[in-house]
Amino acid sequence: MTDTFQFSDFALKPSILETLKTIGYEQPSPIQEQAIPCLLKGHDVLGMAQTGTGKTAAFALPVLNAIDLKSKKPQALVLTPTRELAIQVAEAFQKYAHNLPGFHVLPVYGGQSMSTQLRALDRGTHVIVGTPGRIMDHLRRKSLDLSVITHVVLDEADEMLRMGFIEDVEWILEHAPKERQTALFSATMPKQIQKVAETYLVDPVTIAIQSKTTTVTNIDQQGWIVKGVNKLDALTRILEIEEFDGVLIFVRTKTATVELAEKLEARGYATSPLNGDMNQTLRERTVERLKNGKLDIVVATDVAARGIDVPRISHVINYDIPYDTEAYVHRIGRTGRAGRSGKAILFIAPREQRMLQSIERATRQPITMMQLPSKEQIASHRINQFKQSVLDVLNTEDLDFFSSLIMDMCKEQSVLPEDLAKAFAFMAQKQNPVQLPAREEREIADSRDRSDRGERSDRSERSDRGDRFDRGAPRAERSERSDPSDREDRPKRSREPSDIDMVNYRIEAGREHGVMPKDIVGAIVNEVQISRESIGHIRLFENFSTVELPRDMPKELLAHLKKVRVKSQRMDISVDKGPGGKKDDFRSSKSDDFRSPKSDDFRSSKADDFRSSKSDDFRSPKTDEAPRPARKVDSDKPVKRKSEDSPRPALKFDGDKPAKRDTLRKVSGGDAPPAKATKPPKGPLPTKAPKVRKTLSPSDWD
Repeated sequence: MTDTFQFSDFALKPSILETLKTIGYEQPSPIQEQAIPCLLKGHDVLGMAQTGTGKTAAFALPVLNAIDLKSKKPQALVLTPTRELAIQVAEAFQKYAHNLPGFHVLPVYGGQSMSTQLRALDRGTHVIVGTPGRIMDHLRRKSLDLSVITHVVLDEADEMLRMGFIEDVEWILEHAPKERQTALFSATMPKQIQKVAETYLVDPVTIAIQSKTTTVTNIDQQGWIVKGVNKLDALTRILEIEEFDGVLIFVRTKTATVELAEKLEARGYATSPLNGDMNQTLRERTVERLKNGKLDIVVATDVAARGIDVPRISHVINYDIPYDTEAYVHRIGRTGRAGRSGKAILFIAPREQRMLQSIERATRQPITMMQLPSKEQIASHRINQFKQSVLDVLNTEDLDFFSSLIMDMCKEQSVLPEDLAKAFAFMAQKQNPVQLPAREEREIADSRDRSDRGERSDRSERSDRGDRFDRGAPRAERSERSDPSDREDRPKRSREPSDIDMVNYRIEAGREHGVMPKDIVGAIVNEVQISRESIGHIRLFENFSTVELPRDMPKELLAHLKKVRVKSQRMDISVDKGPGGKKDDFRSSKSDDFRSPKSDDFRSSKADDFRSSKSDDFRSPKTDEAPRPARKVDSDKPVKRKSEDSPRPALKFDGDKPAKRDTLRKVSGGDAPPAKATKPPKGPLPTKAPKVRKTLSPSDWD
C-alpha cells in the first residue's frame, strides 16, 4: 500500500464514502489503512495501536458497511471500558452513518435509566455499544438478543483488563454466536489480552503499528520536581503563564477532583470536577461544556476521563503521578490527537523519580524538567496581557463618547490626559494587578530559592537533635546526646505572648473526620493567604475543632472559609461560643491541644516547669511542690506504698462472705489454708501524680 492511499480506495458503500468526504476524511491513518481491508474481507483482527490513532473508524466503517438496515435486531456489539468511551464510540457510529437512513446505534451503560434502554431495545437497534456490566445485566434479563450478532469489537481491551472487566468480557463472548467476526483493539498487549485473543479470535490478522516512541511526537512532555512550594501554587503559576485553550488535570482520587476544582474556581478559572461519583447526566454535561468553551479546566480521575476526545484540550497536567506507565500513556493521549500538537506536564515528588524513569523508558522519550515561572516572567506576562486587552478595545470598540468625556475631565479638573490614562489603567487592572503584590513576590522568590537549593539540608542534620530520630541507636548513645547538662548552654526560647488580638473560631471538622492540625493550617493559609504566624492555638475534638485567628479578619474571607473543605468536610467556620453555645460544644479533657507557631516556643510551659531532667517522673501540674504525702491512718506513720516486686497477699474469707475480689491465690501442693481476715486501712490510698499531656510542635503537624 502506498502513502497516497485514500478512503475511496476501500470497498465501502458510496453513502459511507460520501459521508467521509463531507466530514473531511481523505487519507486513512496507519491503523485504518491496515485494519479496514482485513475486516471488509471478514477476517478477525488483533490490532495494537496507541490512543488517538483512529481505531474507532478502523472498526466502525467495516461494521457499517455490513449492516442490514432492514433488520431491527442488534447485528454488532462493541464493548468499551467506560461510559464516556461508549458514548464517544456511539457518536462516531452515528456520524459515519449520516447517509444511512433508518440506522440506529444504542449506547448501553450503567448510570442511565434501565427503562430508557429497554424502550430503545424494543424499538430496534443495529449496533450496541456498551460497558460489560450493563451488557451482562441485559443478557440476564433476556432484554438483549445476541442471536444474530455478526460483529463483536473489544475496544481498549488493556484498559478493561486493568479495571477488572476481563472475566465479564469472556462471559459475554461465551453468550455470543460462534459464527461471528471479532476484532480486538488495544494500546498495549499484556499476556492476559493475548490469551483472550487466542481463545476467542479465529486465525486473526495481527496489526501492530510500530512507532519510534510509545506516544505521539507532537506532545511536548515536561516535568516539575515538587519541592519548595506546594503543588497548588505551582499549578496556579503554570496556568497563568501557559497559553492554553482547554486543560485536563489528572488526580488519583474522586475527592481530590472536587477539592482541586473548587480551589481553582476560587482563583478565577472556569473549572469542574469529573469523577465516578457524579451521575451520568452531570458527567455528560461537563464534557459538553468543555467542548463548547463554557469550561476551560476539568479535573478528572483516570477512569472518568477515559475516552474523552475534545479537540480544544491543549494541555494535560498530571497533578498526581499515575500508578503505572500505561495510565500515563492514556492520560497524555487526551491531547495531541489526530495530528494536533499538545503539551503534557508531570508533577513528580522526589520519592517518585523511579516512576519518572519508568515512564521515560516506556515512552522512549525524555521528559524535560521545567522551572516554575519567576516573578519577572509572571509580571511580564501580565503586562503583555494588559497591553493586548487595551489594543483589542481600541480596535473593536467605539470610543468617541469616552474621548469627549476625557477632554471634559481634563478641562474641569485641570489635569493632563496622561494622568487620566494612568488612573484609568489602574482601575482597569485592579482586579488582576499587573504588578505583583509584595507578599506574592516574596512567596515566588522564597519558593525559587528553596527549589534551587534542592532538598533541604537541615533534613540531614536532624539526626543531631536528639533521641527523637535516633530510636534505633543504643540507649546509652541516646542518653549521651540528650544529656541535660548540654542544654544549659543553649539559648532559651522566647515565651513572650503575641500582641495580636485573637478570636477563637469553631470548625465543623474533628478527629472523627481524620482532621489533623496541618490540614487546618494548610486550608487557611492556602485559601485566605495569611501567614502561618497569624494562626493561634488549634484544638481537636471528636466532631469539631477550634482555631484562633486575628480579630480583624475581613468578613469576606471568613465567608469564603465557610465553603472550604478539610478532609472532604466543610469548615463552616463560625465564632466559637464556648460551652453551651452549641449542643455538642463540650470541652472534653480528651481534646488535642496544639500550640500556635507564633513564637519559637512550641512546648507547654507548665509541662517544662514540672519535667525532671534526670528521670521520667513528672510532678503535678497544679503546683510546683512535690506530690502530696500519703494520708495517715490511725497512727503517725503514713501508709507505705508497696513496690511492684513485693508479693500480693492472698485474699481472705470472712465466714461465708466471699472476698470482694474474685481471684484466689494458688499455692503449690494444694489450696492455701484460710487465714484471719484483715480490714483495709481507712481513707483513700495515695494517688499517682497525673501525667502531663504532651503538646505537639509545628514540626509534628507535617
